Amino acid sequence: MSLLLPHLIIHLLLLTMVTGEILRPRFYSETCPEAESIVRNEMKKAMIREARSVASVMRLQFHDCFVNGCDGSVLLDDTPNMLGEKLSLSNINSLRSFEVVDDIKEALEKACPSTVSCADIVIMASRDAVALTGGPDWEVKLGRKDSLTASQKDSDDIMPSPRANATFLIDLFERFDLSVRDMVALSGSHSIGKDRCFSIMFRLYNQSGSGKPDPALEPVYRKKLNQLCPLGGDENVTGDLDATPRVFDNQYFKDLVSGRGFLNSDQTLYTSRETRGYVKRFSEDEGEFFRAFEEGMVKLGDLQSGRPGEVRLNCRVVNTRHNDVLLGDS
Repeated sequence: MSLLLPHLIIHLLLLTMVTGEILRPRFYSETCPEAESIVRNEMKKAMIREARSVASVMRLQFHDCFVNGCDGSVLLDDTPNMLGEKLSLSNINSLRSFEVVDDIKEALEKACPSTVSCADIVIMASRDAVALTGGPDWEVKLGRKDSLTASQKDSDDIMPSPRANATFLIDLFERFDLSVRDMVALSGSHSIGKDRCFSIMFRLYNQSGSGKPDPALEPVYRKKLNQLCPLGGDENVTGDLDATPRVFDNQYFKDLVSGRGFLNSDQTLYTSRETRGYVKRFSEDEGEFFRAFEEGMVKLGDLQSGRPGEVRLNCRVVNTRHNDVLLGDS
């Protein structure tokens, strides 16, 4: 029997790597009891400096978790030996407010050195972005490790474009065991924040190669977007994702019902029969939207790759000892 013990240990180690970390609420209750308070306080400071920043931080959870699980890979800067996710098609000139994560990490390192992962920071900060702007507040599961690498190709292969339709989004979310209800509710993250004219130029002037605007756009709203985003204009100009971009509420869904969705991937949720019912329901019942959003965010946060990880000291770079291993140094 003793000869089997090493094999059993190896099997259990491999199983742990495949299934990922065991996540649980209050993970840092003993090692860093103030962790969640520190994150929320830093998010409050960020919101005071720039209201939009908290929405930008919330988006990081989506762009992180869909690409090899919630492992903080989206935060890594490129290196001479690694093309990370920041310059992927869905992220370049789009994802922002990485400095807010840096500030949170710095505050946590002062309080509890080498303890709280960057991946967990993204999860806590995303929750706080919603709570601080009027949305639901929920208990997050923590205990993630930070990835040792990132991949621009993996991000390009997975993340949807602003042109995505409901069918594509349903298929994408199903790959991660997220339901149609989850997908529609999580799309409600666009209740706060802005996006660039770049993302909607085709909707305004050449939907599906027609040379015409998207017929789903409400005419008055379309004229407003034409003024904001004229042909030949600056495509980095930003527009509000819904009529109340600083308040997390169900206005986003009301706007979709009225034909005032900013992105094609938003408006398609109402024009598609598979998702229209959830849009109408959430537009009429904010409480139901909040509950569905909370459930979806928890499920999204459970995604893990099972790959080895660490607790980064700087969210933008892998710790030196692991960098040496990745580069083949001895």
